[in-house]
Amino acid sequence: MDRDGRRRNPYELTEDTPVYVISVAAQLSGLHPQTLRQYDRLGLVSPDRTAGRGRRYSARDIELLRQVQQLSQNEGINLAGIKRIIELENQVTALQQRVAELSAAVDGAAAQMRQREAQVEAQVHASYRRDLVRYEDVRHTSALVVWRPGRPAGE
Repeated sequence: MDRDGRRRNPYELTEDTPVYVISVAAQLSGLHPQTLRQYDRLGLVSPDRTAGRGRRYSARDIELLRQVQQLSQNEGINLAGIKRIIELENQVTALQQRVAELSAAVDGAAAQMRQREAQVEAQVHASYRRDLVRYEDVRHTSALVVWRPGRPAGE
C-alpha cells in the first residue's frame, strides 16, 4: 500500500519506493553518507530498511535531504529547527488531506439532500387533487350587499 492507503502494484516505482542505497543517496543529494546516517539518527530523514537493516532511500527521501541541506546551509537553520519545520509541513499536508476528505463528504451529503428534497417535492406535487371546480366571477353577480358602518355584526 502507498502512503494514501491505496493498494498498488508491488513492481511499480513511485517517488516513495525505497530503491537507493546510502552511497547512491549521498551522491544524489550532494551529502556525505555519514551526514545521512546522522540525519537518520536525528529523525530528520528516516529511510526504509531492508531485512538486513540496510537503509533504502526513495526519491522523496532524496528531495527531503536536499531540502534539509538547503535550510541548513543557505538559511542557517539548525537541525532541531529543520526537524520542527518538517514536522509542521507533514501536519499541514495531513490536514489538507483531511480537509479534502471532509469537503468530499460534505459535497456528497449535500447532493443526497438535494436528491431527497426533489423526491419529497415530487411526492407533494403528486398528492395534489386535480378536481375541477366551477369558477364564478363575482364581479358579474346580481347580489346586493348592504354595509352599514358602526354597527356590530349580528344586530
